Amino acid sequence: MVLMSIGETDPHPRPLTVEDLEHTPDDGKRYELVDGRLDVSPAPSLLHADINERLSIALFRQSPKGFIRASGAGINFNADRTHHRIPDLSVIHRSAREEPYLTRPPLLAVEIVSKSSVFHDHHIKRFEYAKFGIESYWIVNPGEVAEEAGIIELRLEDGQYRDASRAVGRDVFKTDAPFPFSLVPYWLQADTDDWADHIDGSGIPEEEST
Repeated sequence: MVLMSIGETDPHPRPLTVEDLEHTPDDGKRYELVDGRLDVSPAPSLLHADINERLSIALFRQSPKGFIRASGAGINFNADRTHHRIPDLSVIHRSAREEPYLTRPPLLAVEIVSKSSVFHDHHIKRFEYAKFGIESYWIVNPGEVAEEAGIIELRLEDGQYRDASRAVGRDVFKTDAPFPFSLVPYWLQADTDDWADHIDGSGIPEEEST
């Protein structure tokens, strides 16, 4: 992560707002705001993008009607528009839809950890998302191999997150927030074409049934 501000070039520095993000380069990087400063993340890796897509599909398949799954949707955390985050995935009810950015807590925020975001996702964003009032926060931890892929569910309680559930590899992750959902982390990362048949924990590949 790289924190930047306009202070180095502007003799009268001011906090940046979400409107300033319109002038950031279209280079694949993620530009967020923290107290009026840019927080720049590298472009996601292929593994990161693949996990994001698979998880989004799993959420789509299991979500009841009326829910929206948003990939990379921006959220304004304050009225000044100086604190702006972009979770990898978020879930809202259709009745809470806003344009161009969300201003109220989504029902769920998901971050997929990369080497450059470990501290941010597990600590900084954990604090920020809890303070903003996001009821459920999932942290997906890719592994060196699919058997090491994991997911942690955090639930908001008295203004702080507590561990609600977690799963690694072929264990089945289950939750009821924001709706009943099950997931096998292994299939988020497995290098096989039939991942979609098993990602929710249903179906057993032939090689595992023998």
